[in-house]
Amino acid sequence: MTYRIVHRTSYQYAELVSVSHHAARVKPRNTANQQREEFSLSITPTPAVRKMRTDYFENRVCFFSIQELHHEFELEAVSRVTVAPVTPPAPSLSPDWQEVGDLFRDPVSPEVVEPYQFCFDSPMVRTSPVFADYARASFPGDIPLLVGVKDLNRRIFTDFKYDPVATTVTTPIEEVWETRRGVCQDFAHLAIASLRSLGVPSRYISGYLRTHPPAGQPRRIGADASHAWFAVYCPSIGWVDFDPTNNLMPGEEHITVACGRDFSDVSPVSGIITGGGSHTVRVSVDVAPAEEEPGAKPSPADD
Repeated sequence: MTYRIVHRTSYQYAELVSVSHHAARVKPRNTANQQREEFSLSITPTPAVRKMRTDYFENRVCFFSIQELHHEFELEAVSRVTVAPVTPPAPSLSPDWQEVGDLFRDPVSPEVVEPYQFCFDSPMVRTSPVFADYARASFPGDIPLLVGVKDLNRRIFTDFKYDPVATTVTTPIEEVWETRRGVCQDFAHLAIASLRSLGVPSRYISGYLRTHPPAGQPRRIGADASHAWFAVYCPSIGWVDFDPTNNLMPGEEHITVACGRDFSDVSPVSGIITGGGSHTVRVSVDVAPAEEEPGAKPSPADD
């Protein structure tokens, strides 16, 4: 399936901003089953400085600086991405989860150094005995790793309520644990904390999810949103994605943008400003099959 994705983010400030520096991670990745065909990024006001680089986690990042007085700025990313159908690995054929955990007990072999970094605490995810106990209910005995992760994914979906007003991007997972409410970011963080508390490497994935309108209703342009899920490292297979918000393994309708230890590594737009006072943020995302969007194609700029 080929998608056209339009992601708009705008900031309105109560007072003038004299200078602002930002980083935008909105360029979809190329993966084994995903090919970024085209991409363009427009920024208003026009930045005085703008550079595209690859960060530590191999995400493409646009660094830019607006050096003129402004009350607002807008960023619009337009992408064309083809996602191939995914045949998920058979969970029952994955290795014993305890054997996987043993691989990541110090000292680790050079072959697993890369995933090993995703065993540790990160700015927004802290391991704890509480999360370890929660995870263990999905990992009795010598159960295969992916069978246990699939069950953990299901339990988070069942035990926690999706509530878009219960949390913010800075809400700690300990609060999510107490209230049993949150959004996709929170559920991904909770899964990661649970798995890392057992010594199993897991990482955060940001991206988009194609949504479908209710039966008989037209698709609402711009009604989609950024999405988040997680991936677990399974020896002999590699990274395997799970979506606890929807209790499934991501497939052809998930588009990957960035990955990292947690949300702080993959925030779509971050930065610092001088001035501005209070501000309002508006985000609009539209994910649609390319054949439904006959308009102009994005340019291959910012490669």
